[in-house]
Amino acid sequence: MYGQSSQALGELAAELDIADRLYYASKVWTRGRAAGRAQLDQERQRLRRARLDLVQVHNLSDWPTQLAMLREAKAEGLVRAIGVSHHLSLAHDEIERVLRREPMDVLQINYSILEPEAEQRLLPLCAERGMAVVVNRAFAEGALFARVRGRPLPGFAAEIGARSWAQYFLKWVLGRAEVSVVLTGTSNPEHIVDNLGAATGPYPDEALRRRMREAFLAL
Repeated sequence: MYGQSSQALGELAAELDIADRLYYASKVWTRGRAAGRAQLDQERQRLRRARLDLVQVHNLSDWPTQLAMLREAKAEGLVRAIGVSHHLSLAHDEIERVLRREPMDVLQINYSILEPEAEQRLLPLCAERGMAVVVNRAFAEGALFARVRGRPLPGFAAEIGARSWAQYFLKWVLGRAEVSVVLTGTSNPEHIVDNLGAATGPYPDEALRRRMREAFLAL
């Protein structure tokens, strides 16, 4: 799914001697048990890990079969945690049905100041079931930055230590207690450093999160 990234990561982690310090998450995205297990074993080989920390069924592809396969792999000690992932709000109803039916450890879902639908049912459901939440599309594939380009941060952003719009958006997401991890894809090292700034300092409470979203939507 992600080209040669798994192979490159496995090689670099070994070369830098940091393999045991990393958290390894991947996905299966296929149909049929044999194909799913083959993808899992291929990822373990490419990442040079006997056990992966998290494997998710991407976009609910053949999810009954793949979740069953992953439970077997977890029982074998090949995977620590399993879950499902999706990136579209249109899939939230089906995801809710799957979460209520199937025990799992993690949900990865789209959630941002522009796409907040997950907080209506999915985030509370994950908290109820003791599941971790991984957020994707935290910047709505760049749509957030297009909206604020050239505009200054609201003065109250200083209350949570947000020094850039990226930190503003990430802190809005991280203000939800259910959220464990936010994914931020970038090839720019400066953006990585900026994004990491959102991991320090205070986070907004619900009142401030409402104010943050109102200010953004008013632009």
